[in-house]
Amino acid sequence: MNGKDCRKRRKTIATVQTVTDPIDTSEMGFTLIHEHLRVRSDAVVMQWPYLYDEKREMERAIGQVRAARERGVKTIVEPTVMGLGRDIRFMQEVGRLTSMQIIPATGLYTYNDVPFYFHNRSVDKMADLFIHDIEEGIQGTSIRATFLKCATDEPGITPGVEQVLRAVARAHRRTGVPIMTHSHPRSGVGLKQQDILEAEGVDLSRVLIGHSGDTDDIDYLTKLVERGSFIGMDRYGLEENVGYLSTEKRNVTILEMCRRGYVEKMMLSQDACCTIDWFEPEKVAALAPKWNMTYITDEVIPALKTGGITDVQIHTMTVDNPRRYFERQGAY
Repeated sequence: MNGKDCRKRRKTIATVQTVTDPIDTSEMGFTLIHEHLRVRSDAVVMQWPYLYDEKREMERAIGQVRAARERGVKTIVEPTVMGLGRDIRFMQEVGRLTSMQIIPATGLYTYNDVPFYFHNRSVDKMADLFIHDIEEGIQGTSIRATFLKCATDEPGITPGVEQVLRAVARAHRRTGVPIMTHSHPRSGVGLKQQDILEAEGVDLSRVLIGHSGDTDDIDYLTKLVERGSFIGMDRYGLEENVGYLSTEKRNVTILEMCRRGYVEKMMLSQDACCTIDWFEPEKVAALAPKWNMTYITDEVIPALKTGGITDVQIHTMTVDNPRRYFERQGAY
């Protein structure tokens, strides 16, 4: 590599905060772009903590993360925020005990309303709280958030959801960290998210529209990526028996998007939750037995290769694209 190439490389490397230490994006390696160490209902755990088994939750998180690490995963991007029971100290302990690079988020997860605290406060006030997490630290720690998370589901752009989207956009513009969304492709809300973010001045190439792999509507996915955004093919392990696409249909969709030249816009993950209090644990295990942090490495990637995906394309989706997503930093 000549001197000019070295200078160019130094310019593109950025630093991202993990729950343990900051790292260069060049150190991210194989990255799962959307996984949850634990999902809890904020209000319930605050009022009835006896319902929760902290030891079991920690053991399950450590077990799944270690299993992913043994298969070559170096980084997990963890989009648990308010509304999903974010606990940054729990994440930090998992990172410490597993040596996994875990990247934390700030934002607010809701499909409809926002907490009463925000009913009589402005969008900018909400944005200020997100910025505090990014610049000062999360929940009284020095661990800073590295990306922003928001959600829009089947109810669509409700007033509460719009408030969060606009707050995320403004926090992004002031800090430069990227945005990840939860979307509901069957409702086409990814495009509506893009509309609002773009109206707020966001460069859509710094946005990941999550859960886009829940549809095999190639025209819809093409519209998302043609506007510049990354798309998350990130719910492997949730199958047709629980209302989602089968692994086979997800793979066919990725193959077609690669054929059309969009490999540099897709990222892979499972959206796995080591524990989630939305359902009884036995129900989750029975209905989604492969919904974990190793399904992609164990079964999906081999199946994609059998279908014609190359090692280079796998590397692009699991290493290069996550790195580029976090390298684009800087307020504007």
